[in-house]
Amino acid sequence: MPIQKLSVFLGILFIVTACTSKQVGNADEIPYTIETLAEGLNVPWEMDVAEDGRIFFTERPGAVRVMVKGELLSDPVIEMGEPFRSGGEGGLLGLVLDPQFADNHYIYVYHTYETNGEIQNRILRLKEENNRASIDQVLLDGLAGAQNHNGGRMKIGPDGYLYITAGDRYEPELAQEEQSLGGKILRIGLDGSVPADNPFPGSPVYSYGHRNPQGLAWHPETKQLYASEHGQSAHDEINLIEPGANYGWPLIEGDEKQPNLKSPLIHSGEETWAPSGMTFVSQGPWKGQLLVANLRGNQVLKLSFRDQGKIVDDADTLFQDWGRIRNVYEGADGTVYIITNNRDGRGLPAEGDDKIYQLKPNS
Repeated sequence: MPIQKLSVFLGILFIVTACTSKQVGNADEIPYTIETLAEGLNVPWEMDVAEDGRIFFTERPGAVRVMVKGELLSDPVIEMGEPFRSGGEGGLLGLVLDPQFADNHYIYVYHTYETNGEIQNRILRLKEENNRASIDQVLLDGLAGAQNHNGGRMKIGPDGYLYITAGDRYEPELAQEEQSLGGKILRIGLDGSVPADNPFPGSPVYSYGHRNPQGLAWHPETKQLYASEHGQSAHDEINLIEPGANYGWPLIEGDEKQPNLKSPLIHSGEETWAPSGMTFVSQGPWKGQLLVANLRGNQVLKLSFRDQGKIVDDADTLFQDWGRIRNVYEGADGTVYIITNNRDGRGLPAEGDDKIYQLKPNS
């Protein structure tokens, strides 16, 4: 596989220092009004908001759910059937609505399944009608799967293509293998085709050398792609993604360097974040800042950048009393949504878990 030239090392170590946790609802520190939008959910993983205001989200055990005018409908949009498999970190994971959802009603989902005794992942296109959906097409299948390290995040980029994070299924060598889709960030068309300008002709691979990436976000001004990634033993990463670049796993991690391998913008050092979904805030009081959900870290990281988004300028920690946080999402109106995952088998569920919170910018 071709190797890109070594980029300028942008930050060998930037451990988030002990920050005072922001007090939820303290107007002096959180310039948003915080409300619980939904509770009692079953490990919600990803969400997207339609133009008509409906909120679609996945629950990892296998259901796509929908909220209409602030009310959660009791009947799921769809429940996954055979060969769907939920276990460990696998199940129904990523979800994104088509940019033309109002017209074509397409929903894209990422899920784990089992075939001939082997765990894999695949991407489906669903067709929605009156808050119910059916499978329309399998866009991509045979992605590396296992009990853990299934990746699973999907986002549609500014270029209109579907970007996907794929884990290494605990086989680190897959991240460096050209023919494997494990340990990669992938890029395909909304019909499952491979874009002609992908860095490796005929392949959906967009970048490689990843361990278990679970977050994708584009800077609202520079349009640069960033990804979050779980480290092996702490050393969780935020990376600036370039097409065709090698991000080093399992050859390097943390401060380690080798020629032609990309180093992270920031990593957690000896701490563990377990970073998952993330979003750049495009408007409001946190405009231009990156919010990153942390599972093991039980927090949201808020990162500011300089030098055209190439250097982390400041880092803060928020919402440390909410437990495991799976995802952060920004709606078109500037509302920020946060999803907890205290019922995922590794948390300590509190009353009402799991929840989706909404943060509306204060006027």
